Amino acid sequence: MSEEVEWWEYDDAAEMAAAVAGDIGFIIESAIDARGAAVIALAGGKTPLPIYEKLAATKLEWKRVTIVPGDERIVPLGDPLSNVTVLAKHFLPKGARVIPIVPNAIADYKAAGRSADALMQDLHWPLDLCLLGVGSDGHAASIFAGPDFDEAVNGPKERRALGVLPDPMPREAPVPRVTLSLAAITSARALMIAVKGDDKRAVIETAIKQGKSSAYPIGRALADTELPVDIHWAPG
Repeated sequence: MSEEVEWWEYDDAAEMAAAVAGDIGFIIESAIDARGAAVIALAGGKTPLPIYEKLAATKLEWKRVTIVPGDERIVPLGDPLSNVTVLAKHFLPKGARVIPIVPNAIADYKAAGRSADALMQDLHWPLDLCLLGVGSDGHAASIFAGPDFDEAVNGPKERRALGVLPDPMPREAPVPRVTLSLAAITSARALMIAVKGDDKRAVIETAIKQGKSSAYPIGRALADTELPVDIHWAPG
């Protein structure tokens, strides 16, 4: 377990968005200063959208920034469910490099995962930042309970991404996914979580207490992370 998990509490989502965007901007600037470029993975879903609006308005050397989604739904580019489509809308106009990890919505989710892994191998690792959301069921990125859970959390350290089939399927997006592996997530130089609502806070607190034995994917992620983790929380 990370030796330090620090909670940051905000009055509302707007206050959280400003703070998290500021932290991400600092991480990007530090990576560019140190290595001439930054590579970050950003979460999907609705919670981080205000963060991305604030971040996109930040003056940074965006042409030196590469952004990948921490997970992706296997849908065509441009589909409302596509995480990279949302990221591209915010950051491509700024000059950032936004990489789809599912360029084509192929039917075989395992094949999509292998394709994504090959693509991710070409990036500079470890990531400078991985921003995670957490579902009310405790999933992180697209590491869900289901037939691919063990492979996602215990697969080879060098594997960056894989295809997953959630079970049960999430109602808001009942499609197979591609996700960064737990090893790729927990090797990041900085790991941040942004969530809203008492239910998700309770899940995370329980997962932290359970440690490596947690049935929650976020619990496994935090148990395998050695660096400090910042958890940003606002009321839902």
